[in-house]
Amino acid sequence: MFLSSLLALALLHPDLDHIELASGPTRENLDANKHLYAKPAAHPEEKHLRNVRQLTFGGQNAEAYWDKSGKNLVFQARINGFPDEQVFHMRADGSNKRLISTGLGRCTCAYFSPDGKWIYFSSTHEKNEGAQKAIDMSKGYVWMVNPEFALYRVPVGGGKPEKILERNGYIAENTISPDGKYMTFTGSFEGDLEIYRSNLDGTDIRKLTDVPGYDGGPFVSWDGKKIVYRRDTIESPEEEKEYNNLLKEHLVRPGKLEIWIMDADGSNKKQVTQLNAASFAPFLHPDGKRIIFSSNYGDPRGREFDLWMVNVDGTGLKRITHTPEFDGFPMFTRDGKKLVWGSNRNGRERGETNIFVADWKD
Repeated sequence: MFLSSLLALALLHPDLDHIELASGPTRENLDANKHLYAKPAAHPEEKHLRNVRQLTFGGQNAEAYWDKSGKNLVFQARINGFPDEQVFHMRADGSNKRLISTGLGRCTCAYFSPDGKWIYFSSTHEKNEGAQKAIDMSKGYVWMVNPEFALYRVPVGGGKPEKILERNGYIAENTISPDGKYMTFTGSFEGDLEIYRSNLDGTDIRKLTDVPGYDGGPFVSWDGKKIVYRRDTIESPEEEKEYNNLLKEHLVRPGKLEIWIMDADGSNKKQVTQLNAASFAPFLHPDGKRIIFSSNYGDPRGREFDLWMVNVDGTGLKRITHTPEFDGFPMFTRDGKKLVWGSNRNGRERGETNIFVADWKD
């Protein structure tokens, strides 16, 4: 979800007018640079991470999410030879990487169906086969909520995309309940950025949030009972005016996002964090008591993103990663024994982000 935008923020430097990004591998060989990389290791302060393994090598790779079995991962990457970010599948050890999306347009937010037969993702390929248009950064640091996205699914083994959901507006950030009873996503088609749930075929759409401001990035807990998400709380008429003006241009300013939790039907909403930072990508530990997420909390410049963990009642905030620049998009396996995430660690070029997996140690 907004991979390039988040990495851009992590790489901003006051003396630079542009951002240099690593070139990365090509579509013909996704592991071409593997032999050039040192074996990664956890930072000495990363007490929860053991046996760190690097799964991708070069370019921009992130948003890697487990299937129900913990044997496979789906991820998005910007690879030379494609116009923009695409969706790929790989085994849990990083082998057998292959393209899942069409290779056209811009893709985001891929997720496995619980039966392991489908991969859901959002794509612009039917409306725009090229790259997403550049964002006007004269407005400051903003994300684009691209109205050209529609939600598709493709068989895990490959095939033609089947359109699941399209509306007049942004549809992305899809995740699926492990019992297959519903999926969640973020949409702008009713005038605000809200979180919705529906059946896996896109029917029976229900709105779960209804307060002005950006509600997004929903992740369903492994037991299917809770949804964690990010929210930009509007605190003044001036903030609401700016938010609405940006949204008319399909933009949001994500400098202040807090982590929230609610029941699967949208009830019992509770704010978990009060960090006054850009916090996103929350995921519930399988014990249902703790949330892991990414945040630039504690960095006065707002460019250092790390993984943090907090209890669902907002207590016990703990920093998990300690490497420079960017760590984000964490997800636990269903048994809680492994963690996957994206990180700038161990990179050979500035701007490079790869996918890592580690054994989780409590």
